[in-house]
Amino acid sequence: GGGSGDYGDIMKVETTGASMQTAQQDNLDFAGKEASYAMAETDLVEMNNYKSIIKNVARQKGVDAALIAAIISRCCRAGKWLSGGWGCYDEKRKKYNTFGLMQIDVSPNGGGHTPKGEWDSEEHLCQATDILIYFIIRVKHKFRGWSKEQQLKGGIAAYNAGDGNIGPDGDVDSKTSNGDYSNDVVARAQWYKSNGCNNY
Repeated sequence: GGGSGDYGDIMKVETTGASMQTAQQDNLDFAGKEASYAMAETDLVEMNNYKSIIKNVARQKGVDAALIAAIISRCCRAGKWLSGGWGCYDEKRKKYNTFGLMQIDVSPNGGGHTPKGEWDSEEHLCQATDILIYFIIRVKHKFRGWSKEQQLKGGIAAYNAGDGNIGPDGDVDSKTSNGDYSNDVVARAQWYKSNGCNNY
């Protein structure tokens, strides 16, 4: 319950922020938390279009709204990168691999999820947040000695790379996109939580 979600406090999760590779998206000449903050801020105007559905889903699912916003920022820059709601075009299959604001994996060798709802709908965010929760719980059961915050970060990484790619040493991002997925998402979430005019 409460503002922090049922899965640990996003503000207490340790993060190094975005890699230089991710920061290149906005032609930033710096990496780390500052880069994550800058990209989150760049996406704020578009993000606010989805604020009410993000908050609804956050309440229903017990996940921090700032975390949902951060995934939307990282995955598709609040919709700016999508083509009719789809992302990651697969040349071989001649199909898109990912769907929606939270970019769920619809490819046969990935999650193979069947998309629910429109790409920018509350139904989509519910489905994607359920997938996120599934991975947080998988990581929690796998690494029971970890703190709630470590498990939350591991679950965020697993949302991107699968829980089989989360290492026991706590280096959760070694197999994620650009090697920084959870660190970048956590830093963006911390920015939305602190600077979204208390909106997230």
